[in-house]
Amino acid sequence: MSAATAHRTAVVTGGARGIGAATARRLAHDGLSVAVVDLAEADCKTVVDEIAAAGGRALAVGADVADEEAVRAAVARIAAELGPPTVLVNNAGILRDNLLFKMTAGDWDAVLNVHLRGSFLMSRETQKHMVEAGWGRIVNLSSTSALGNRGQANYSAAKAGLQGFTKTLAIELGRYGVTVNAIAPGFVETEMTAATAARMGMSFDQLREAVVATIPVGRSGKPEDIAATASFLVSEDAGFVSGQVVYVAGGPTD
Repeated sequence: MSAATAHRTAVVTGGARGIGAATARRLAHDGLSVAVVDLAEADCKTVVDEIAAAGGRALAVGADVADEEAVRAAVARIAAELGPPTVLVNNAGILRDNLLFKMTAGDWDAVLNVHLRGSFLMSRETQKHMVEAGWGRIVNLSSTSALGNRGQANYSAAKAGLQGFTKTLAIELGRYGVTVNAIAPGFVETEMTAATAARMGMSFDQLREAVVATIPVGRSGKPEDIAATASFLVSEDAGFVSGQVVYVAGGPTD
């Protein structure tokens, strides 16, 4: 733990499982206090307990990131109980995959609300603490699906939108010592990719085998791969990196 990170508080949304949980654990290992945010507070307990058992400091917070009042209350609680948040990882996300002609307006709205509106609300609410501190880090979780993916018009649009959101916030907040970057994971082994396999009518192992055959490094991603990238982007060493989209996909992307 460095002196620089010892007093800092991070917020990780969608932190109960998958990439969010791995990121919460990694940032706690790095010495930050971590607010683990997910829809149900009880779902965050396992991750918070793991962090505490390892000697870290964490708080479970239940909040719908697409709900303006819930976000306001969550950030106020985090600031009061852990300290003003100056690191934010916008990871919360859902899938409502379908081909365009089958996709409902509800499917579209649900995905855009969690990914885009949620990231907007969380960023808007936490940036005041970053600006006041003269230092901050925001990391948004995009995806290689931002480049287009069959059956994911809503998800692809949301993930592409997050890249524009990232670049704009980097321009707006840079003068206050705040960097804003995005991570675009490729195929990572999570419950979400397992759901994709089910949608496609194949086992997870079959999907993984097919995808890995196209990945130059010859393996699928793990949540810890993404967490390691987030760890760098929120560090002191990444202070001159802002407005970037880092594809963590085991090879080059178009």
